Amino acid sequence: MLGYYTELALRSLRRSPIVTALMVLAIGLGIGASMTMLTVLNAMTRDPLPERSEHIYRPRLNPLPLDYQYEPGTVGGPTTALTWPDAKALLDAHRGVRQAAMARGYLTARSEQSGTAPKTAAGSFTTHDFFAMFGVPFVAGHAWSGQDDADAAPVVVVARKLAERLFGTAAAVGRTAHLGNHDFQVIGVIEDWHPQPLFYAIIGTNFDDGDEFFLPLSTSMSLHLDHNWDNGWGKDESPTSPTVSWLSFWVQLDSPAQVSAYRHYLVDYSARQKELGRYERPASEAKLYGLMDWLRHEGLVPNDVMLQTWLALGFLFVCLVNIVALLLAKFLRKGGEISVRRALGARRRDVFQQLGVESALLGLAGGALGVGLAELGLWTVRQRPNDYAHLARMNGAMLVESVVLAIVVSLLAGLLPAWRACRISPALRLKAL
Repeated sequence: MLGYYTELALRSLRRSPIVTALMVLAIGLGIGASMTMLTVLNAMTRDPLPERSEHIYRPRLNPLPLDYQYEPGTVGGPTTALTWPDAKALLDAHRGVRQAAMARGYLTARSEQSGTAPKTAAGSFTTHDFFAMFGVPFVAGHAWSGQDDADAAPVVVVARKLAERLFGTAAAVGRTAHLGNHDFQVIGVIEDWHPQPLFYAIIGTNFDDGDEFFLPLSTSMSLHLDHNWDNGWGKDESPTSPTVSWLSFWVQLDSPAQVSAYRHYLVDYSARQKELGRYERPASEAKLYGLMDWLRHEGLVPNDVMLQTWLALGFLFVCLVNIVALLLAKFLRKGGEISVRRALGARRRDVFQQLGVESALLGLAGGALGVGLAELGLWTVRQRPNDYAHLARMNGAMLVESVVLAIVVSLLAGLLPAWRACRISPALRLKAL
């Protein structure tokens, strides 16, 4: 019967090509606009560490004085990062399975190869647990040790892309990398690892290409290397000041009991700091966020992207309403044909199924058009200067979802018209023929 209904639907669609084209266009425009923004939204809200995120947590402390004019919900405020005394205390406490403090910065990389111009490279200054905690993939060498952290060793781990720029195809491990005004021994090479978003940065809304080098945090401090973010509220602006926040901090906790214990530890730590006169705010302001919760807290999705997504979905709804109106007019005009079929023995559900197949075919055609329009829309997004623009690419799953959504939309749009058409009284229509 499906083949028969499909044949009837194709005949019906060919009889009114203008109306058919209008409905396919409406579905295509609605699907194209909505899937463009949903693809961008999906790319920006995906889990950057899908196999590890449930064990990765971000502590938040609030050492701000009571008279500091700061809105707690503001993205990027002083309590987004930790001060050096707080980060060091958490590192020394070893309350997590692994823990790491980090800050990002930029250094000029100078290649040993002739004809290769120096180029600024982005990197992170961190502690040794960073690599094991986040599962950073190594292709050669290894990470530095805790002793290297203590000794402020001049060692570096570089990404494959930077290794090739510095040393060509030669092995990089054991070579000397010239970064900034200093030399570092390469002890490890990693894949070009760049989780999106770059969650371990100070603010979790970075969608750039990731880091090309990693240096021990202690080494960066001993060499007075610049980091790219800080927020101070006192007279002392040095990195070790208790009134300058500039460090990101992450901890690995593998069980609910460990999470609960760490939360209590943060509250107790804040209470002790308040007793010492360093903290002024309630200890209850100490928080522990899971990775995805932290990204939401820090405004992972820009407001303009959310607004455009809602507008696109609203446009899809408007298209749906128009398709309902067009299908209702089309199906009701077929009252005579439907009445003849009913008189010859067709049941209401047979007619309903026939009209449903016609709606599905419209959705299939609209979905194909919508995919093309969505690809065009994503191309325009990629031309924007936003750091997330390069993520606007439709994968296989989103492609299938686009077509499925188009068919579902057209079937939903056809429910009311099909139901109204099935309620037509055959006797009255046959008398009018």
